[in-house]
Amino acid sequence: MRLHTLELTGFGPFRETQRVDFDAFADDGVFLITGRTGAGKSSILDGVSFALYGTVPRYEGADKRLRSDHCALTDPTEVRLEFTIGDARWRVTRSPDYERPAKRGGGLTTEIARAELDELVGGVWVGRAARPRDVGLALGELLGLGAQQFQQVILLAQNKFSRFLLAPGDERQTLLRALFGTRRFEQYRDELDRRRRETQKRLDAAGGHARTLIGLADALVVEHALGPHPTDDDDPASDSPPIARPDDLSARRVALIDAMTRTDYLVEQTVTEQQLSDAAWRAAAASHTALEDRARRGRERAALRQRLDDLDARAPEIDADRARHDRARYAETLRAPIELLERADRAWQEAERAREAALAAWVASGGSPEADPAARIDELTADLARWADAAALERAQADLRGRIEAQAAEVTRFDEALAELATRLAAIPDERARLDAEIDRARAGAARVDDLRRRHVEVAAQCEAAREAAALAQTSDAAERRHLAASDDAALAAAAVAELLRRRWAGAAGELAEHLVDGEPCAVCGSLAHPHPAVRSGDPVTDDHLAAAEDRRDRTAVAAADAAEAARAARDLLSETRARSGDRELAAVEAALLLIRDELETAESDARALVRLAEQREALTALAESAARESATVAEQRAERSDALAAARADVARADAVISDARGSFRSVAERVADGEVSRALARTLVEAVHTAAERQRSQRSARADLDTRLASSGFETVDAARAALLPASERDELDARLTAHAAELRATRERLLELELDLADAGEEATDAGVAASAETVEAADARRTAAIAAARDANLTAHRLRELVQQIDDAMADVDGVAAEAAVVGRLADTVSGRAPNTMKMDLETFVLAAELEEIVAAANLRLSEMSAGRYTLHHSDARASRGRASGLGIDVLDAHTGKLRAPHSLSGGETFLASLALALGLGEVVTSRAGGIRLDTLFVDEGFGSLDPETLELAMRTLDDLRAGGRTVGVISHVEAMKEQLPAQLLVEATGEGPSRIRQDGVEAA
Repeated sequence: MRLHTLELTGFGPFRETQRVDFDAFADDGVFLITGRTGAGKSSILDGVSFALYGTVPRYEGADKRLRSDHCALTDPTEVRLEFTIGDARWRVTRSPDYERPAKRGGGLTTEIARAELDELVGGVWVGRAARPRDVGLALGELLGLGAQQFQQVILLAQNKFSRFLLAPGDERQTLLRALFGTRRFEQYRDELDRRRRETQKRLDAAGGHARTLIGLADALVVEHALGPHPTDDDDPASDSPPIARPDDLSARRVALIDAMTRTDYLVEQTVTEQQLSDAAWRAAAASHTALEDRARRGRERAALRQRLDDLDARAPEIDADRARHDRARYAETLRAPIELLERADRAWQEAERAREAALAAWVASGGSPEADPAARIDELTADLARWADAAALERAQADLRGRIEAQAAEVTRFDEALAELATRLAAIPDERARLDAEIDRARAGAARVDDLRRRHVEVAAQCEAAREAAALAQTSDAAERRHLAASDDAALAAAAVAELLRRRWAGAAGELAEHLVDGEPCAVCGSLAHPHPAVRSGDPVTDDHLAAAEDRRDRTAVAAADAAEAARAARDLLSETRARSGDRELAAVEAALLLIRDELETAESDARALVRLAEQREALTALAESAARESATVAEQRAERSDALAAARADVARADAVISDARGSFRSVAERVADGEVSRALARTLVEAVHTAAERQRSQRSARADLDTRLASSGFETVDAARAALLPASERDELDARLTAHAAELRATRERLLELELDLADAGEEATDAGVAASAETVEAADARRTAAIAAARDANLTAHRLRELVQQIDDAMADVDGVAAEAAVVGRLADTVSGRAPNTMKMDLETFVLAAELEEIVAAANLRLSEMSAGRYTLHHSDARASRGRASGLGIDVLDAHTGKLRAPHSLSGGETFLASLALALGLGEVVTSRAGGIRLDTLFVDEGFGSLDPETLELAMRTLDDLRAGGRTVGVISHVEAMKEQLPAQLLVEATGEGPSRIRQDGVEAA
C-alpha cells in the first residue's frame, strides 16, 4: 500500500485546505515532519487514520474533536486521501459529524458524517461506495487490516508504537493472520474437525445399525421358534431358545445362519401342504358350482312362467293406451295453427285497447278527434327547435348575471389594492433611513471582531499554558523528590557493596584459616606449620550476598538515572509551559481572558446584527420595487376587468329580448318547451296505436283462415275436438315408452323361457336346496384348509426371505463398521494434530504453526537492523513456549542481551531500547509482508516521536537504518523534535501555527494550501 496525497480541510488545527504530496518524497525515501509543539504534526497521521477507518488513535475512548476549533459555523470539515493497493488507485473522502447553521428556521443543526470511495478507471474517478458503512466494508476488504493493526505496522503513533512488540500472543496472532491471509489454515482445521465429528458419527451410526439389525434378526428367530431344540440342561420354563451374548456380534451371526437352515426346511414342508390342500379345494369347488348352476336355472324357469302370465293379463290395458296414443299423434298436426290463432286474437284486442286509450289522452289534452295528429307533430317539432335556443339563453342568464356581479366585485377589490399599495410605498423612505442609522452603529462594533479574536486566542493559549504550568509545577516537585529518593537509595546501595567488600577482604584470612590442616601446606605461604591461625570475625560474606548487593546497586543506579531524566524532562516541560504563558499568574490571565471574551461577544453580536440589518435593508429595497411593480400590474388588471364587465352587460340585454318572445303566456321558456314536448308525445302515441291496431287485425284474419283450411282436411269435426285430443309432450312420451317396454319384455320373456325349457329337459333330476347346502359346507371346509396352508407357506417364505435379508444387511453393516473405524482413526489423529491436541506435544494448531514460521522470518529481518542499532547488544528471538491460560502458543518474542547472555522479556527494556526494538520489528514486518506473493505491500510507514529517547550514537545508527530503506522503494515519514534529525533529513514537511491561530503545512518551502 502506497499513499499519494492527503488533503485536510477544517480538520484538527487546520482551517483552510492543506495538501500533502507523499509522492514528492519518493526519491528521498525518508522525510521529516517537523514543527513546534502543538502545531499539528500528529494531526497528519490522524488524517490518514480518519480517512481510512473513521477513527483517530489519540482519541480512542475520548472526545473525538476532529473538527477544527478555528472553523466558522459555515466552514466545511473534510479529509481526502489518495492511495494505491496493487495496481488500483483509490480515493477516499470523509467528514465527521459537526454542527452548522440550519438552512431554515435559524439555529444550528448537525451535519451527518459522510464518506465516499472512488476508483481511478481510465483516468476518470468512478464511485464505488457512498455511505460510511459501505465505505468501511469496502476498505476493510481492500486493506485487509483493522484500525489497530494498521497502527501497529504502518501508522506507528505515539501510544501505539510498541504494541506489536509487547502484545500478547493472541493479539499478535490476529495481526499476523490479517497480514498474511492465513485464515484458510484455520478453515483447514475446522474442516478436519468437522470431518472427524462426521466420521465418528458415522462409526457410531454404523455400529448401532449393525446391533439393531442383529436385534431384529434375533427377535425374528424367537418369534417363529427357529432356535435349536432345548436339551435337558435348558430351562423348560424359558419362552425362547438360548441366544449368544448381545456384544458378541460374530457368535450371534453364526446362530442366525443355523436359524436360516431350519427356516428353509420349514418352507419345503409348508409348500407341500399348500399344494395338496389346493387340489382338494379345486375338486370340491367344481362340483359345487355345477350343482348351484342347475338350481339357479330351475328357479329362473319358474319365475319366467309367472312373468309371462302377468304380461298376458295386461293386454286390454295396453290396447287402450295404444288407441289414445294414435289419436294424440293425429291432433298434434293442428297444435301450431290453433295456438297461432289464439295469440293473434289476444294481440288484436290489446292493440284496440291501446288505440282507444291514446285517443282519449289526445282529446283530453285539447286535440280534436277529427284532427290529423301527424300534421300536429310536424308543427310542434318546428316550434320546439326555436324554443330550445331561447331556453338555452334563459338557463345561461343566471350564470351570466353572477359573472357580472363577480366582475364588479373584482373591480372594487382592485381599487382597494391600489389604495393599500400607495400607502405602503409612502412609508418606505422613513424605514430606509432608520435602517441606515442602525447599520452605521453596528459597523463600528463589528470592525473590532478579528482583532479581538486574535487577542482572545493568544490570551486563551496563555491561560491554558498557565493551567498546565500550575499542574506541571506539582509534577516537577514530585519528580525532584523521586530523584532525591532514588539518588539516596543508589548511594546507600553503593555503600552497602563497599561495606560487603571490606568485610569480605577482612574475613578472608579467617576463612582460609578454617581450612588449614596440620602437616599440610598453607595455600598462601606453603608452610606446614600453622602456629597462629587467624580467627573469622562476624558473619561471613558469601558470593550470593555480594551478588545480591551488586544487583541492587545496579538497579538503584538505573532507577536514579531514570529519575534524573524524568526530573530534567519535567523541569524542561515546566520552563517551556511558563514561557508559553508569558510568565503570568493564572488569576491575572483568567481575568484578562474574561474581559476580552466579553468584548468579543459584544463585537460578534454587532457583527451578527450588521448582517441582519443589511439583509433587512436589501429586503426593504426589494419590497419597494415589488410594490411598484405590483401597483402597475393591479391597474392593468382593473382596466381589463372593466372592459369585460361592459361587454357582459350588453350580452344580457340582447338575450332578454329573445327569451321574452319565446316565453309567450308561459312563466318560462322551459315550461313552454315541456308543454310542447308533452303534446307532441301524445300525438305520436295516437299515430302509432292506430297503425298497430290495423296490423294486428290483419294478422288475426290470416290465422283464422289457415286453421279452417287445416281442420277441413283432418279427422276432427271441430277445433274443440282437436284440442281435447292433444296431450302434453311428457305424457305422450310416457305412453310411447310404456307400449315399447311391454312389447320388448313380452318378447324377451318368451325367448328366455323357451331356452331354459330345452336346457333343463336334458339335465335330468333337479338340484335341491339341501344338496346345495351340503356341497357348500364341503367347499368351505376345503377352502379353510387351503387358506391355512397358504398362510403358513407365505409366513414361512416371508420369514426365510426376511431372515436372509437381515443376515446380508448384517454382513454389509459389519463391513461398514470396519471401514469407517479405519477412516475415523486416520481423520481423528490428523484433526487432533492440526488442532493442537494430543499427539501434538507443542499444543500448536496449524495456523499458529504457519504464523510462527512467518514470525521467525520477521524476527530474523528485524535482527539485521536491531543488531546494528543496538551495537550488537540486543537481538530478538522467536519463542514457541506454551502460553498459559489457553492463550495462543508459539508466537512469543524474547530479547537476548549479549552482555548477560540471557533472554529477557520485551517489557524489561528501557524506553529507548523499546523504541529501537519496536522500530526494527516494524521494519522487519513490513519487509516480510511485502515479499509475500499476494500479500499486502507496505510501501509507506510513519513513526511518531521516540527518537528523543536515544543517545547521539544510537540515534546515528537508527538514522542509518532508516536511510537504508530507500533501496527498497519504501517511504518513511518521521515526526520528531530532535535537531540532529532536522540536519540529516533534507526532505521535510513543516507544520507551523499562524498568528491568527490555525496551522498550515509547508512542503519544500511552499504552503500546501
